[in-house]
Amino acid sequence: MMQIIDGKQTSLQIQEELSVEVEKIKNKGGRIPHLAAVLVGEDGASITYVNAKVKACERIGYRSSLIRLSSTISQEDLLNKIQDLNIDQEIDGFIVQLPLPDHIDETAVTLAISPEKDVDGFHPQNVGRMALGLPTYLPATPNGIVELLKRYNIETNGKNCVVVGRSHIVGSPMSILMSRKDEPGNATVTLTHSRTKDIASITKEADILIVAIGKPEFITADMVKKGAVVIDVGIHRIEDATAKRGFRLKGDVKFDEVSEKCSFITPVPGGVGPMTIASLLMNTLKAAQVNK
Repeated sequence: MMQIIDGKQTSLQIQEELSVEVEKIKNKGGRIPHLAAVLVGEDGASITYVNAKVKACERIGYRSSLIRLSSTISQEDLLNKIQDLNIDQEIDGFIVQLPLPDHIDETAVTLAISPEKDVDGFHPQNVGRMALGLPTYLPATPNGIVELLKRYNIETNGKNCVVVGRSHIVGSPMSILMSRKDEPGNATVTLTHSRTKDIASITKEADILIVAIGKPEFITADMVKKGAVVIDVGIHRIEDATAKRGFRLKGDVKFDEVSEKCSFITPVPGGVGPMTIASLLMNTLKAAQVNK
């Protein structure tokens, strides 16, 4: 019997748990966690994401700041702004929303963020700590996926896990988290990508298939083993004149046909996406405890 993994509901549950923590901090007269988000330019999807993050902060009682900057800002000015946030003792953690305009080097921006305030978990110091299994801020999307596996009691121990996509944001960290000596974890992991030969022969062996390749409906039913757990990280706006908004959201997995074969599956939207925000809020609480 196939079960939908409801990321939206799970995210709200985590936010509820965090709001209880905020109440405890308030009652002790402590400092309320404060998350800042830097938004450069007018990218539609980025504005939507950042607004959702700010709303979630309000919902659970965090403080939040939104710093909007012009898409024409120079790299130097952006790096100066980041430095201001690094030393601002009122702010526990902050994110710089990606993608950035072409003239700004994303790596330079990632390196400029203080590891102690890097609640996205992208700084090399935090990535290194994750690889060594040390306490750190885990990248938001992979951590959200781990949290879903945990809360749905999905067994990962000794399972064959195939990750499709090797980005620094999802694929690579996901492969590290699934193979680490922890719960969830202890899986046998294969990392595949656009250069992998005969990818279907590998995905068909997966007990747990995590797809973040950035191609709409890339994974079809014939690429999935019966009873597999399928986690779809992709999100694409596909034009559709019959839809109310003129488009539909699709994932990297052909949901209608794959869902008939698997034991668990995340939908798009409402699967992994909301969990990214929940992870960010969890990391911000951690940062507030570290930085107090």
